[in-house]
Amino acid sequence: MLYSCPTHVRSYAATAENQTAARGAGGQANNGRKGSACIHPFKAGAVHTLLDAEGPGIVRHIWCTVPPGNPAVMRNLIIRMYWDGQETPSVEVPLGDFFGVAHGRQRSLVTDYVTMQSGKGFNCWIPMPFRKRARITVENDAGFDVDMLFYQVDFTRGDRLDEDAGYFHAQFRRRNPCPLYEDFVILDGIEGPGVYLGTVIGVRSILQAKTWFGEGEIKFFIDEDETHPTICGTGLEDYVGSAWGLQEVVTPEQGAPLVEYEKTLFSMYRFHGKDPIYFRESLKATLQQLGFGPRESSDAFYGERSVCYAAPGVPEDSENCLFERSDDVCSVAYWYQTRPTKPFPALPDREARTADLMEDGEKGPERADV
Repeated sequence: MLYSCPTHVRSYAATAENQTAARGAGGQANNGRKGSACIHPFKAGAVHTLLDAEGPGIVRHIWCTVPPGNPAVMRNLIIRMYWDGQETPSVEVPLGDFFGVAHGRQRSLVTDYVTMQSGKGFNCWIPMPFRKRARITVENDAGFDVDMLFYQVDFTRGDRLDEDAGYFHAQFRRRNPCPLYEDFVILDGIEGPGVYLGTVIGVRSILQAKTWFGEGEIKFFIDEDETHPTICGTGLEDYVGSAWGLQEVVTPEQGAPLVEYEKTLFSMYRFHGKDPIYFRESLKATLQQLGFGPRESSDAFYGERSVCYAAPGVPEDSENCLFERSDDVCSVAYWYQTRPTKPFPALPDREARTADLMEDGEKGPERADV
């Protein structure tokens, strides 16, 4: 509660100037005249520790920024978080995706959980409890120096955490393309108890002309679920709160900050702060690869592999149908769970993270100095 005044909790901030978050140690550089506001330069291959703090405590807010406009930077600075001395990360996500926008793009995004203010100031408001130790790092895997990295991590110590307090997790995945007939796996291999918090989904629509990619259902397989899920949606745009296609919209819980039909790039998000998905033993989340459009478009693109289905509410003699697709799909899953964390699948390498996303004039892996 905002009006509570606990005497057992103290506030701290880790910055480029006060990297240890020591009390009374901020604002000292350059005789207090802003002399060490950033990491400059952030060297290629370097791993910088944003926070290393003993607990108990809660990470309350993370803010950072880098020079804007380069998808290779947004996709190749990697945020990792480790709780209570665990060696494998509980968070491993590219910078831009972690703060809510896929494909290395920067767009104005304001939610209750992550933001890209004016597309340039990155914020995370998700509380992250820790009992013994919190360690947050960022790696520059872009293959070239990044001129500046500004950041501030706000946290408290002395918080009284109950037994049910879970550890924050976030995981990135990409399949380019996702194999035909296979559901894209957002999250799997998770052992509870825990609670699913939200999803960022990016799609690069490979078959765009006259077709729609977003008919696939989001499915949550909870605990003993095997063949069929407990929670099953009605379509991708429905999952993020839209309907009848997708338009750019940003709300506190769900939306789509990036909708570029000409460039076939889409980024969406859905948070479950008001409808959390609880699991006791295990959780798996998937997205079907289903589209809608003329049967001839599917047949022409996929040939003998084309598979079509009658669409609900569409006349039987219509040229339009549901059909299996193969698109470039990526995701970030956010959740809380108890420890220990099972090791994540291997993070896609630099080439796999940025393939097919760079535009003319942008510095990508092919120009990396490695």
